[in-house]
Amino acid sequence: MTAFNTVLNKHNNGLTFSKISNYQNQNWRGSGDCIAFATTAIKEKLLTLEKPCYVVKIAGNIGVTNDGYLTPAHNVASEQAELLISLPPLGLQQFGDPNFLKVHDVKYAYMTGAMAGGIASEEMVIALGKQKLLGSFGAGGLPPEKLEKAIQNIQTALPNGPYCFNLIHSPNDQAIEKKAVELYLKYGVDTVEASAFLDLTPNIVYYRIAGLSLNVNHQIEIKNKVIAKISRREVATKFLQPAPARIVKELLEKGLISELQASLASKVPMADDITVEADSGGHTDNRPLVCLLPSIISLRDEIQAQYNYEKPIRVGVAGGIGTPESALAAFIMGAAYIVTGSINQSCIESGACAYTKKLLAQAQMADMMMAPAADMFEMGVKLQVLKRGTMFPMRAQKLYEIYRSYESIEDIPIAEREKLEKQIFRKTIAEVWEGTAAYLSQKNPEKLGKAVNNPKLKMALIFRWYLGLSSRWSSSGEKGREVDYQIWCGPAMGGFNDWVNGSYLAKPENRHVVDVAHHIMLGTAFLYRIQNLKFQGLQIPNFYSQYQPVHSTLEM
Repeated sequence: MTAFNTVLNKHNNGLTFSKISNYQNQNWRGSGDCIAFATTAIKEKLLTLEKPCYVVKIAGNIGVTNDGYLTPAHNVASEQAELLISLPPLGLQQFGDPNFLKVHDVKYAYMTGAMAGGIASEEMVIALGKQKLLGSFGAGGLPPEKLEKAIQNIQTALPNGPYCFNLIHSPNDQAIEKKAVELYLKYGVDTVEASAFLDLTPNIVYYRIAGLSLNVNHQIEIKNKVIAKISRREVATKFLQPAPARIVKELLEKGLISELQASLASKVPMADDITVEADSGGHTDNRPLVCLLPSIISLRDEIQAQYNYEKPIRVGVAGGIGTPESALAAFIMGAAYIVTGSINQSCIESGACAYTKKLLAQAQMADMMMAPAADMFEMGVKLQVLKRGTMFPMRAQKLYEIYRSYESIEDIPIAEREKLEKQIFRKTIAEVWEGTAAYLSQKNPEKLGKAVNNPKLKMALIFRWYLGLSSRWSSSGEKGREVDYQIWCGPAMGGFNDWVNGSYLAKPENRHVVDVAHHIMLGTAFLYRIQNLKFQGLQIPNFYSQYQPVHSTLEM
């Protein structure tokens, strides 16, 4: 192939072309007045995604237009513009799996993930739902009465959806998980985001199977949809396969499901969608997206070939998605949809307090670290949090080290105990235990009984008092406890802040969750168009390749 480079044209727009055109049999026809040669005008043409994009060359100058039309080359006079590249219009709904849009009744393959304690708030889910975007309510850690109220409020605001509720695995308190499922079934919540599961439990299986039936055509109807967030192949396998027979049998014997539902359970997977969670905030294995996503997609294909499901499972991605570049990378790798998390905490609709949002808006990619998780403290499970502006991760790690080193509170040296009381708890250990015991006597008397006779468990519960309250302090804006705020956050937050630096979205008070979603999707489509132009030989200066939010899409 003979290559050539055009010199910078008289308009100095910097565009050059390095391939023989593939459009010898076509040409462009239209008015020369609609061709942009100046840099700003070219950028506007490239951003006009709803129209086709034509790159043409006239008298040695390269320009861009969205207008005109293509004709066979033999119908065009020699003095007409030479067509270098032609790209079709590009819609935001073209990214991802169209079945995700259809099944969940949304306009983009874009979802916001749950952030526990209502940080992914009612306001957030409702704002997204009104724009036909799927948001997952952060039900984790909320008492049943608050969860029930949230269900009622969201269903009132979004009677036809879309919305989703989180179901977080609670290995240390199955009653919480069970109560959430009971509420979801009671109110007809038809989509849950299952997160932090290490194994399938009777609760998630019950939710799934209780929604199975046959339609008039004897086809399986799946009323209760499950979006499973995973980061390990062994866990993904459990959600990709049908429900375990032993759990199905137990549910049938208890009368919770019918014979028909038990039979249908072997013909459908446990999840409709698998969200591959890479380097996210909160519970995470810090997996690299470029390795994890292809692995899980391959696993899905293997299991699909084995079970031949009528409706193949979709595989999406979460963790690290905070810019158009990361979103495009996920889609190009085959993601059926993308899920944002950390970046939504800094939005107006988030349940985090103003101080926390300010810290998040200042975060850089290296400002995160791992810390012990409150709900799986004894197991050594960690989650990713913000370290900038807070002492929580260091103090939480100190508590875990002490837990590992001693068998009881009484075994801890007096000097160390005094440090805990003065620097971390800010009250005596006896007072912490008194409050913990009072709470457990109401919520989990069985665990309280075990702790009385198990010094190691008692110590864990005392330490979990701090770990549990620190995230609530971050949401409520507890005065005087700012250095103890537990703020779940991944590096996507830093990437997002770098991207919007210098724009109106740099300030958290300007961040609306729907606006952020639109800009990420718009930027994704724009960058896809730019890459297509590059693949076909157009050499483009960096000025044209950057997408930055200029104004709110809510005003469009």
